[in-house]
Amino acid sequence: MPTLIDTPAVTPAASAAPVGLALAGLEPTGGRPLRAAVIGTGKISEEHLKFLSTDPRAELVGVCDLSPSLAKYAASKFKAAAAYTDAATMFRQARPDVVHVLTPPHTHVGIVTDALSAGAHVVCEKPIAPHRQQFLDLWRLAQAKGLRLVEDHNYRFNEPVLAIEKLARDGKLGEVREVEVRMVLGGIRKAGRYADTAMPHPSHNLPAGVLHEFISHLCYLALRFLPPTVEPGTPDFRVAAGWSKHGAEPLFKWDDLDALVIAGPVHARIRFTTHAGPDTFGVTVRGTDGWAETDLFQPYLRVVVPRKGGQQLSPLVNQWVSGWGMMASAVRGFRNKVMQHTPYEGLGTFLGRTYEALRTGAEPPVTYADMDRASRLIDALLLDANRV
Repeated sequence: MPTLIDTPAVTPAASAAPVGLALAGLEPTGGRPLRAAVIGTGKISEEHLKFLSTDPRAELVGVCDLSPSLAKYAASKFKAAAAYTDAATMFRQARPDVVHVLTPPHTHVGIVTDALSAGAHVVCEKPIAPHRQQFLDLWRLAQAKGLRLVEDHNYRFNEPVLAIEKLARDGKLGEVREVEVRMVLGGIRKAGRYADTAMPHPSHNLPAGVLHEFISHLCYLALRFLPPTVEPGTPDFRVAAGWSKHGAEPLFKWDDLDALVIAGPVHARIRFTTHAGPDTFGVTVRGTDGWAETDLFQPYLRVVVPRKGGQQLSPLVNQWVSGWGMMASAVRGFRNKVMQHTPYEGLGTFLGRTYEALRTGAEPPVTYADMDRASRLIDALLLDANRV
C-alpha cells in the first residue's frame, strides 16, 4: 500500500476567496432574458448554443471565434444576433450579461478575466484554470465585480448520476463507503485532435497533458460522494496517484491514471486509461447496504439494494429489476444514437439551473465549494509527493 499524503482542507478565510453569495452587484433581472454570448465554436459549443437559442431565459446576442467562417456559421445556425472574431468588440457592442467561455483550457484564464472585467457573469468549460491559485484569482475578481463565475460540471446533472445521488441521499445504499469513477478512451492516442503531430493540440501543454481535460470530470463526480471533512481542522482527503505512460506516442505526457482518494471512511478510485476498450465512463457507488452503477457513454442504471421479501428474495428481485432496466436502456441507447443524442444530456439541466439562479440571484448549481474542492483534488493528484 503506498503512503498517502494528507491534503489539508482550505477554509474560505485561509484562501481569501469568500464563499458568501450575497454579491453586491447581483440582482434579479425582473424576468427579462439574460443577454448571452459564446466564445469558441468547438464541439461543446453546439450543446451550449442549443440551450441559448431555445430557452426563454436567454437571448443569444453574439458568437465569437477567431475563424470568421465558424463564427458566422454558428451565429446563423443558432440565430445569434451577430458574429464576432474579437471578444473585446463583442463585449462592447453586444453588452452580454453572461459569457460562455468554450475555448481550449489554456486560454481560459485570460478570456475569463476579460469577460469579468467587462461586467459579465461567466460560465466556463472545465477546467477554469490549470492550477487552483489561478482559479482563486479569478474568483476574487468575480467577487469584487459582484458577478458569478460558474464551471461546467455537466456530467453531475446526467439523469443516472442524479438518480445515484438521490439513492445515496435517501439512505437506500446505506452509508457510502466506496466510489469509483472510471473513464476509458482507447482511441485518443492514435486518431483525432489529440494525436495530430503536425498540429499538436494545446492541451498537451497542460500540467497533466491531455488527461487534464478529462480529470476534472472524474474528480467532481467522485467528490459528490465524499464527505467534505472528517472533522473541522483535519485534512480533507488523502491522495496516492499513479501516473503512467504505456504508449510510445511522443505527444502524450501520460496516458493512464490510477488514483486512490480517501476521505474519512470513504475510499474513491479515479481511473483513466487509453489502453482498454470499449470506451467507458463508469460511476459506481457502494454503501453498507447496497450499490449502484452507470455508464454515461451507454446510459443505464443498475441498483442492488435490499428488496421487499427479505434477504432470501432480494438477489432474485435485484436481478429481475436490473434485467428489465438493462433492456430498456439498450433500446434508449439505440434510439439516442439514431437521434444523435449525446452523453451531454445533463448540460441542459446544468445551464437551466444556472440561468434560473442568475435571474433570481440564487445560488448556482455549481458552487464555489464545488469548484474549489475539485481544483484542490486535481492539484493534489499532480503533486510530486502524492505520486506512486
